[in-house]
Amino acid sequence: MKLFETLGELGHEQLVFFHEPHSHLKCIIAIHSTLLGPAIGGLRMWPYAAEEDALRDVLRLSQRMTYATAIAGLDFGGGKAVLIGDPERDKSEALFRSLGRRIDALGGRYVTLEDVGTTTCDMDHVHQETECVVGVRGARGDPSPHTALGTFQGIRACLRRRFGHEDVGRVSFAVQGAGHLGHHLVRLLRAEGAKVFVTDINDERVEEVVAESGAEAVPMAQIYDTDAQVFSPCAMGGVINEDTVLRLRCQIVAGGANNQLESNECATELERRGILYAPDYAINSGGLVNTALELSGHDAANSKRRVMATYDVLTRIFALAERDGLATWQAADRVAEQRIDAVSRLRLPYAR
Repeated sequence: MKLFETLGELGHEQLVFFHEPHSHLKCIIAIHSTLLGPAIGGLRMWPYAAEEDALRDVLRLSQRMTYATAIAGLDFGGGKAVLIGDPERDKSEALFRSLGRRIDALGGRYVTLEDVGTTTCDMDHVHQETECVVGVRGARGDPSPHTALGTFQGIRACLRRRFGHEDVGRVSFAVQGAGHLGHHLVRLLRAEGAKVFVTDINDERVEEVVAESGAEAVPMAQIYDTDAQVFSPCAMGGVINEDTVLRLRCQIVAGGANNQLESNECATELERRGILYAPDYAINSGGLVNTALELSGHDAANSKRRVMATYDVLTRIFALAERDGLATWQAADRVAEQRIDAVSRLRLPYAR
């Protein structure tokens, strides 16, 4: 990877590498934009096979976070942190406190929150060293229920667009991922009487979801082949690629995972096959909205109202796509870019 060339192409402001041998800290923080305010984005912990994979992930995720905050109407920019390590084995108080000190040294330019592989307990340790963290215990906590609620509202908008109704109970779903987010989404879907297939790399998680909700377990490799009308990715990114996109039998892709598409070519293939795609950063911003508004001092009732507005965001995207002959992801990008351009002219880049 040509690092500075890539940063220029993606438009990043800052990329920071942190290494502390005693606590085994290996972390990359990417600040994509502070034009709308301090960069906010999750802290992901994952056992990346190669350091370049972690770098590629943090650059892509931070860029999309800029679009997510913009399209959700938040006065925050986009950032992301990736912590290289196995979340099942490598966590410690020292690790997260060490990272908290590094985040604090950024002077308020980056605010972190829970993401894949991290928990509210981990955020508590980060919080011991910096105020630049949200989603700690005793505040709004785990953002997953809010991400699931926003995703659920976005799914309703998709059903209206594709089927002309919002009756979730009349539709079947294939949910990929039974972690915090997937588990909460399955609960919401099953509460409406929907048929739900679920899978995860962790069999115990699947068993727990199945026992609680009555969903049907599906092997990981077969989730793309179900006849569910909605495929809902709620785990890692890049799951819709040149191989899996051809296997999908659904009519809608709408889930809470980040970077669901491996490439824009996959989005084109979805369009060609008549599959409605809900742009990931537009539908999965509920947790981000809730935690960002926590920082701004909004109460829980107002935050919930803003999360529920995911329905309106998706409806606007679909209307723009139809009016201008765009793919849904292009319409979402246009909405985000227009707000960034308009609002950023009102202020200088964020500084503490």
